[in-house]
Amino acid sequence: MTELKKFSFLHDIRFWILIFFIIRMAGITNPPLEVAHNWRQSTVAMVARNFYEVDNNILYPRIDIWGETTGITGMEFPLLNYMHYAVAEVFGYQHWYGRLINLIISSIGIFFFYRLIRKYFSERTAFSSALILLVSIWLSYSRKIMPDTFSMSLIIMSIYYGSNYLDGNQKRVMNLILFVVFFALGALTKITSAYLMIVFALWIFSPKTDFHKKATFIAVGLLGLLPVSALYFYWVPYLMETYGVKHFFMGKDFLTGISEVFGDFPRFLNLFYEWTLKFVGFALFLLGIWYAIRQKQRAVLWLLFLTFLAFMVVAFRAGETFLHHVYYMIPFAPVMAFIAGFGLSKIPNRTLATVLLAAVAVEGVANQWGDYRIKEESRFLINIETDLDQWISRDDLIIINSNYIPTPMYFTHRKGRVMDNQRIRGRREMQNFYDMGYRYILILKHSFGSDMELPRFELITDNEDYRLYRIINDKTLE
Repeated sequence: MTELKKFSFLHDIRFWILIFFIIRMAGITNPPLEVAHNWRQSTVAMVARNFYEVDNNILYPRIDIWGETTGITGMEFPLLNYMHYAVAEVFGYQHWYGRLINLIISSIGIFFFYRLIRKYFSERTAFSSALILLVSIWLSYSRKIMPDTFSMSLIIMSIYYGSNYLDGNQKRVMNLILFVVFFALGALTKITSAYLMIVFALWIFSPKTDFHKKATFIAVGLLGLLPVSALYFYWVPYLMETYGVKHFFMGKDFLTGISEVFGDFPRFLNLFYEWTLKFVGFALFLLGIWYAIRQKQRAVLWLLFLTFLAFMVVAFRAGETFLHHVYYMIPFAPVMAFIAGFGLSKIPNRTLATVLLAAVAVEGVANQWGDYRIKEESRFLINIETDLDQWISRDDLIIINSNYIPTPMYFTHRKGRVMDNQRIRGRREMQNFYDMGYRYILILKHSFGSDMELPRFELITDNEDYRLYRIINDKTLE
């Protein structure tokens, strides 16, 4: 018995949250140059840096890739960006603050996920589900400068406190306040995360839930929707229209989205069985569905049905974009992790269940570890800001051939445009940009771009990674 107590910490989810927190601290100070979604991280970091250097008004986020404009654009509520900025105000700006903030909040989110499941299911189910979520797609994205797991963590906290209120917890007012605050912040930072609030239908339509409590809960929830609706349906379109920078993806019409998703159905399925929980985790997800059907676990089946239906609304609104960006699966990862954990907890052989859980963890870590490294061919971008200082000022507008990926622009610490080689070859196009104040073109040779020569412009410098040209006024086009 004494020997068993020595290892009791292995069954404490807080131990594993801490272990995986430490694991994800590896390379935490890296700039956002890892292969997966460096472009998305760069835009988040751009906004944080512009809060620090230009204007800290949270309602007017700015990006750097429409250099001839103010860069003000509509986007998700920049809470993560602003927290990044707040830390920079104290310690000076660094790329990686957003990583650490996201990691901390996402780790807390895992603990609330565990507590939420433990309220209604066994300790074993809660532990397995939380650990599976830890090593899912959550593992790598919870340390990126992106709001996805950050937002989902806030939504999970909201569901935890909302369920406390509906279940009749003694601290009713505080639970209601925390529910609406975390709901509003979670939905503001990533509106797609809000789909998970559909789980409250299980309480709303249950005859066991007090009617007055339901009415109060719905009314308060609608109050939480007010700032969310104001942001996405008024303020974001207003900023994009007023300042001319259309950066935020507002989705597609439903029928187009459905057509695009089902037009590439194998890729759609691949997001579920390969990217979210990986293969062993997905097998346990299927096992969980089987056990739920076999044992007539109606609450589990209703939860899966409702969340999947709501998540399909997200998928169909995104259309083809959903298929090509795996982070769209992050909101559904908690549901899949719970079903997989439920299935795992039903395996009578504890040793086999432990082996399978370990297999999920090993597969998850092994398949995502490469995302913690930066490719050698991209490392030159770390110093490109100071390199360019030799020839051009920080205020000069530049064009970069990074195929519309904003990452290189972020690292140059300048403003301008990103585009492909074909567009840069256009004489009239470049003259138009010259007239707008652009004076330099940065040609990336291998990372983010491909080499090209521009003999009609003045070559300033040429090395193994890039060429820098000065744009010449083409008077023949006047």
